[in-house]
Amino acid sequence: MSGLQEQVEHDAAAAHAAVAALSDDGVARALARAAELVRARRDPIAAANQADVAAATLDAGALDRLRLDEARIGALAEQLGQLSELPPLERAVDAWTLANGLHVETRRIPVGAVGANFEARPNVAVDVAGQLLKSLNAAVLRTGGAALRTVTVLVDEVLRPALAEAGLPPQAVGLVRSPEREGARILVSLPRLLPLVILRGSGETTAALAAEAARHGVRTLAHAEGGGVLYLHAAADPEKADALVEASLDRLGVCNRLNLLLVAREEQVPRDLLRRLGIAIREPPRLGHEWANDEDPENVRSITVRVIGTLEEALALANEETSGLAASIVTEDEAAARRFLDGYRGTAAYWNASTRFTDGYALTGAPETGINVDRVPGPRGPVTYRDLWLRQFRVVGDGFEHR
Repeated sequence: MSGLQEQVEHDAAAAHAAVAALSDDGVARALARAAELVRARRDPIAAANQADVAAATLDAGALDRLRLDEARIGALAEQLGQLSELPPLERAVDAWTLANGLHVETRRIPVGAVGANFEARPNVAVDVAGQLLKSLNAAVLRTGGAALRTVTVLVDEVLRPALAEAGLPPQAVGLVRSPEREGARILVSLPRLLPLVILRGSGETTAALAAEAARHGVRTLAHAEGGGVLYLHAAADPEKADALVEASLDRLGVCNRLNLLLVAREEQVPRDLLRRLGIAIREPPRLGHEWANDEDPENVRSITVRVIGTLEEALALANEETSGLAASIVTEDEAAARRFLDGYRGTAAYWNASTRFTDGYALTGAPETGINVDRVPGPRGPVTYRDLWLRQFRVVGDGFEHR
């Protein structure tokens, strides 16, 4: 067994054992303390992040996701504080009594220890760990070398001390302390210790890890591809259309930004606005390509534009040629809007609103662990602590019931 394998298995086993000690009150105290520690340890967090940024060889979008400026560090503290105050997960779901007298209750129970693999986004460490703890699950985090210094400080100087001060085992948050990609492979190969792994990153890497996890019987919640669709219907208000295009491009290195712009007429393409924003229209149109993740920094400042003939064609493109993350229609025609909302099969459908709101914090008040775009039953869209549980039946009888 390699040293890295031993370390990951040790952390996973410790996190698995820590789950039994977690409680709603204790986690709330720990998250509140973690918010205080982010503020108190702002300088070491910033220093570690500056070292990560200086050493990084990333494209512009990835570099933006890696960087934690003063405002973003403050946002980490704010979100942890707010998460601590959110109501805990309601454990009892439903209850009924069968004709034979058995009392049946369905309940939400923790998954256990959950792995999380993410790339150069150190804020994800806090988002994911916070959500898992809030749902009374433990976490084993793994990030790439680009963000490892920052994430190590967040784990060792914020999350683990906060857990300890709240009387909870600090091992409830583990960390793969190596930039080697082998750490990610190990993380998805431990079904008894880490039955679920959250995957966030580029499509190719995430797909490979999901396939590896499946070989080991580990389930995944994968956030690989993104990109928002904005459809300017023939009845779109031009002023609203421009406002939504601009609002959808306020940050370029995020998955829910405008990626594919569909217009009913050529003259609806907001060329002057895009020129002012420094956004290029790449030709020929590249459907299904996420510009936010493009390795070419010039291409990050790009969108795809298509002129389409009908609303049905717009739906077909959004449903079949994109990730299924989110799509929005801009129109004053309510009937057309309803057809679009009913026909789109992705995780979030909008009418006269930006896909930038496809975010756990924006929509539910809780930071997400990721945005799941799977097309099977289970949590879809922004996944928060309210989704991270297993269903359990609890049955009470008097000993004399028979089938």
